[in-house]
Amino acid sequence: MSGTREERARSAERGGGRVGARLTALAGVPFASDLHGSGWRLLLVQVLHLMTSLTLALFYLIPVSLLVMVASWIGVGLFLPWTDIGSTYPASQIVRDSLGFLVALPVTATLLARLACRVQRDRLANVFGIVEADPPDPLADDNPWTRVWRFVFGRDAWTMVVYSTAAGLHGLFAAGLVVVFVVCGGAAAIGASLGIAYILALGTPGDLVGPLILVVVGPLAAVVGLRLAPHMISTEVLLHRLLLFEAPEVRMRRRLLHVQDSRLRMVDEAEAERRRIERDLHDGAQQRLLALTMTLTRARARLSHDPDGARELISEAQKESREVMTELRQVARGLHPRVLTDHGLGAALPVAAGRSPVPVRLDVDLPERPSARAEGVAYYVVCEALTNIAKHADAEQVTVTTERIAALGRGGELLRVTVTDDGVGGADPETGTGLYGLWDRVDAVDGILTVHSPTGGGTVLTANIPWKA
Repeated sequence: MSGTREERARSAERGGGRVGARLTALAGVPFASDLHGSGWRLLLVQVLHLMTSLTLALFYLIPVSLLVMVASWIGVGLFLPWTDIGSTYPASQIVRDSLGFLVALPVTATLLARLACRVQRDRLANVFGIVEADPPDPLADDNPWTRVWRFVFGRDAWTMVVYSTAAGLHGLFAAGLVVVFVVCGGAAAIGASLGIAYILALGTPGDLVGPLILVVVGPLAAVVGLRLAPHMISTEVLLHRLLLFEAPEVRMRRRLLHVQDSRLRMVDEAEAERRRIERDLHDGAQQRLLALTMTLTRARARLSHDPDGARELISEAQKESREVMTELRQVARGLHPRVLTDHGLGAALPVAAGRSPVPVRLDVDLPERPSARAEGVAYYVVCEALTNIAKHADAEQVTVTTERIAALGRGGELLRVTVTDDGVGGADPETGTGLYGLWDRVDAVDGILTVHSPTGGGTVLTANIPWKA
C-alpha cells in the first residue's frame, strides 16, 4: 500500500503544498495522481480534465442565458407600449413571442439545468468515485400533472439553474485560467522559437528581444498553469460537492434515504447479534452452568458419607465455574469490553489486535478520550474490520491508526480511525463483508465511512466519527 490519502495530503503540506492539501481535504477526494498515475501523463490528464470543464462551462451557462433573454424580453415588452413601434406590433406576434419567451425558454432553461447537474454528477462518479443514490422526494404528489409542474417549475428546478450557473462560472474562471496559461504559454514559446530561427536566418539581432522574452515567459506561464491545475480541480470538486450533495435540502433528503435504507439492516443486525448471544450462551455458558449444578448436587450427596469425594467434586465445580466466567467474558467482550469503559481505546485496541490472526500494528494518537459513544463505535469498526480482514483479505499485515483531527468545513473535531491491510482488495459490500453494518453504525452518529479497495491493492477503511458523538 502506498498509504492513505490523508498521509499523502500531510506529505504535500510538509513539502510546501499547504493550500493543495487543505483543498484536497475539504473536497474529500485525492488529487488526480491517486487516480491516474504520475508524471507527464498526470499533467496531461489534469489539463484535459480542465479543458473538458471549460467546454462544459459554456453548456452550464445556457440556462441562465435563456433566462436573461426572457428578462430582456419582459423589459422590452414593458417599454414597447410607450413607443411608436408598440402601436404597430401585431397582436398575433405578441402572443407567439409570449409563448416563446414566457413558456418555452423557461422550460428549456430548467430542463437543461437538470441535465447539466446530471452531467456533473456523472463526472463526479466516473472521475472521482463520488456516487450518491437519488434521494426520494418526501413531498411527492400522486397527481402526475402536479409532478410535471414541480419537475419543470418547482424549487428544485430553479435551484439547479443556480447550481449550473455557479458550475459554469467556476469552469470559465478556473479551467479557463489554467488552459490560457498552459496553451497560450506553450504556443507562445513554440511560436517565439520559430520566430527566433527565422530572425537568425533573415532578420537583425535587434528583432530577437521580443521572441526571447516570449521564450522565457511562455514556459513559465505553462508551468504556473500546470501547478494550478490540481488545485483548480480540487476547488471544482469541492464546489460541486457542496452544491449537489451538501445543500441543506439535499442533506435532509439524503438523511431520509439513509434512515430508510439502514433501518431494516440495523434490525437484521440486531437480530443476528441476539441470536449469536443466545447461541453462545446456550452452547457454552448454559451447558457449563448445568454441569456445575450437577457437580455441586453430587458433592452435596457425598458430603455426609464420602467427604474426600465431595471435596474432589467441589474442586471440579470451582474449575467449571472459572470456565463459565471465561465463557461469559468472551460473550461480553463482543458487546462492550470493560477495558474500553475503564481505560479507553488506548487499552482496548491492543486487546482486540491480540485476538486477530493477522499481525496488527497499532498507532494510537489520542491525548485524551473522546465520548463513550465515539469510543464504542470506533472499537466496533476496528473489531469488525479485523474480522473481515481475517476472513476475506488474505493479508499479511494490518495497520490501525487513530487520531484526533479537525472537522474541516463542519466545525468541531473528529475521531479518525484508519484500518489498512496489504491483502487482495476488491472489498464489496454486496458479498457479505459486513461493510453495510459498519456504514450503518458510523452513520448512526453522523460519521462518515469511506473504503478504498482496488483489486490487488489492499484496502484502506477510514471512519471519521464526531469526537463528541
